[in-house]
Amino acid sequence: MATHDNLIKRIHQSKQNTTHEFFDKTKTKAFVKDLYQVLFLPQRIDTEDQLKKSFAALHDSLFNMIITITGSEKEAETNVNTFFEVLPELYDQLVLDARSILQFDPAAESIEEIYLAYPGFFATYVYRISHQLWNQKVRILPRVISEYAHSKTGIDIHPGAIIGKSFFIDHGTGIVIGETTVIGNHVKIYQGVTLGALNVSKEKANQKRHPNIEDHVIIYSGATILGGSTTIGRESIIGGNVWITQDVPSHSLVYHKSEIKIKDNSSLPESLTFVI
Repeated sequence: MATHDNLIKRIHQSKQNTTHEFFDKTKTKAFVKDLYQVLFLPQRIDTEDQLKKSFAALHDSLFNMIITITGSEKEAETNVNTFFEVLPELYDQLVLDARSILQFDPAAESIEEIYLAYPGFFATYVYRISHQLWNQKVRILPRVISEYAHSKTGIDIHPGAIIGKSFFIDHGTGIVIGETTVIGNHVKIYQGVTLGALNVSKEKANQKRHPNIEDHVIIYSGATILGGSTTIGRESIIGGNVWITQDVPSHSLVYHKSEIKIKDNSSLPESLTFVI
């Protein structure tokens, strides 16, 4: 163990020099799951009194995480009260998101199915609560919350992004939405879409780096849209696998044309017959 003494000293010094304490990440996950359970997952045993107790427990859980970061009881209490005051508005926004999925996804049979089984809706839920905390300047906690959704769904939405009402993520795996992205209302995004930055240098950290998506835009799978000055005009359709770094006018259809050949495979050349 003596060989570890120097490493132990270095680790201790590093932890002493941190700007704040670290909360237990398992408690963060529990808060996200418990709030989702209370808001959306039906249980026959729920009564108003039980829901009040659940909200009180959630209040205490969020308070304990924030006070660990800030070290200020007053600041933690203010942030928790603000969050729960805004929660009815967040709930209404999320109900609109779920209804949008139910309206446009032919595979969705009920709102309960969306609450129980749709990773895109769960990622949107996590985004909306983390975005609220981000706006309250509780910086590290929303990042941890958003990364939990990323690990669970494969959908990476920075809490600093701005997303309008009736947001619809279909499938969702591989979606990346950067910090300064602005998305309007009634936007639909499919799996593998990237709304990213053209330049990732640290000097541009405080600049608008990610694109703007206006109302009623549909972005199909694999599309990449980059740049802080790039705007996709309203009611445009962005086809799959396109690469966009310039403005797209409203009511546009953007698509990538590739050549696909279909032939009889009975006489394939030897070089094309292989086994993996």
